[in-house]
Amino acid sequence: MAVPSPGVPQPTAITLHQASRVLEIGFDDGHVFRLPCEYLRVYSPSAEVRGHGPGQEVLQVGKRDVAITELEPVGHYALRPSFSDGHNSGIFAWDYLYELGVRQQELWQQYLARLAEAGASRDKAA
Repeated sequence: MAVPSPGVPQPTAITLHQASRVLEIGFDDGHVFRLPCEYLRVYSPSAEVRGHGPGQEVLQVGKRDVAITELEPVGHYALRPSFSDGHNSGIFAWDYLYELGVRQQELWQQYLARLAEAGASRDKAA
């Protein structure tokens, strides 16, 4: 069983809001983050999204309406969400979820810029 890393904030509350498609996570340092499912999906730590090294990232498109259908705890250190588009290979460690929360605005703007640069959309192709 993995032991939490010293200095890494630990979650105190995890709530999946199905209607708004938001994962709300409260941490023991007082931070509470509301992370949209789409944001978590496009920043999944899986090899399918990140690739196997720098420069191998795969831009995720058409994920606006994705939802989390299941949340599975992984030991005492992470969550593995299953998304409505079938993606379920990303393991989100507490420190990564915390980073996604702290950097949410910055990372979201980066994602939107990459979509625009690629001429891609958050919406599924018709």
